Amino acid sequence: MLKRIFIYGLAVTITFIAVGSCKSSEKTITALPSINSNESLKKPYLLLISLDGFRWDYVEKYDPPYLSNFIESGVKAESLISSFPSKTFPNHYSIATGLYPDKHGIIGNSFYSYNKELTYKIGNREMVEDGSFYGGTPIWIQAGKAGMVTASYFFVGSEANIQGVKPTYHYKYDGSVKNEVRVAQVIDWLNLPEKERPHMITMYFSDMDDTGHRFGPENDHEIEKTLSKLDANLGELFKGIEKTGLPVNTIIVSDHGMANLPTANLIAIETIENENLFKTINNGAIVNIHPKEGIEIDLIIQELKQKEKNFKVYKTENTPGFEYKPESKDWGAIQILPDFGYYFSSQRRIESLKKNSIQNIGVHGSDPINKDMHGIFFGNGPAFKNGYTAPSVKNIHIYPLMCEILGIEIPNSIDGKLERLESVLKYD
Repeated sequence: MLKRIFIYGLAVTITFIAVGSCKSSEKTITALPSINSNESLKKPYLLLISLDGFRWDYVEKYDPPYLSNFIESGVKAESLISSFPSKTFPNHYSIATGLYPDKHGIIGNSFYSYNKELTYKIGNREMVEDGSFYGGTPIWIQAGKAGMVTASYFFVGSEANIQGVKPTYHYKYDGSVKNEVRVAQVIDWLNLPEKERPHMITMYFSDMDDTGHRFGPENDHEIEKTLSKLDANLGELFKGIEKTGLPVNTIIVSDHGMANLPTANLIAIETIENENLFKTINNGAIVNIHPKEGIEIDLIIQELKQKEKNFKVYKTENTPGFEYKPESKDWGAIQILPDFGYYFSSQRRIESLKKNSIQNIGVHGSDPINKDMHGIFFGNGPAFKNGYTAPSVKNIHIYPLMCEILGIEIPNSIDGKLERLESVLKYD
């Protein structure tokens, strides 16, 4: 059983550096509120749910009853467009901050940090919980600065001391915690006394990502079986929210989609590694190349291009997929992208898959120009229209939408724009 690590009783210490109509950047905070401000008590409630790896077409394809009803009486986008690379940590944190990975700093599930001179890895608990890796102002901090109690049952960044703080109530990630436990806790939070009740809640489910990776997204039997169980969990959540009688707005998103990959199309990362010339950071659908000191970039490109087969080599600034000029040094000077339908992996894993006669798996991370990489955006609650469908939208635009729903300030420094998703709202 997961050890609960609620952080109750945090003192509210909000310092205003300017008076009047302050910008969020003009406030500092040393703890997120444990008691809602009087102004916050008048604000709506917002629940942000991530269904990791939930591809844009699963609901239409499999028609899960609770999610289908949620959409029919609420809103959806045709799809949610991931930021590049379409990996888990970069995209969850883009949703949480409204920033592209290049700005918020979590550019991959693994990446080399020049500032810290070490490689960030999502399997390293110390790094994951180190707030100094995470830029921007996540939605729970923005809400906290506005005097709101916040909570998170797992979300990328929520267990790190970003800007020195964490959500008022939070858990360290433990994938073994059953969905039923997560659902029950969120309902318990919503049933807390008004002063202690969180107005901004995030939660996370990994089911669709787990199944998609293991069996591939085209394995209808396994995908539908997993979705049916997840849908039932969400159904219990929706019922529990309704019973509270609170004005709860619920947003359901995913960080990315999933593409089927024949295991015969895996490329051994060892075939391109050269420790004498460069450091290699492999994220499967993108490989960051960091030249060793004194080694010319063109020399490395020349060597790698001689090996090009089912992948292409680019200088970072010329790499397709980015919607902006990548400026973070942490990308490395060179990027290697496998052709869509191919993926880099270790020789050891390739041999293991072959030994176990596994012919297809699911992968993601590629340029979101490929719609298989697209996720979902659904919304329901008093702030949303009924039965409305918006065009496909980038995930950076969710953050200003959440701020608008909560009635808190939208930072000027983010990449997301409210007008790109504002059409889903039902204004009085």
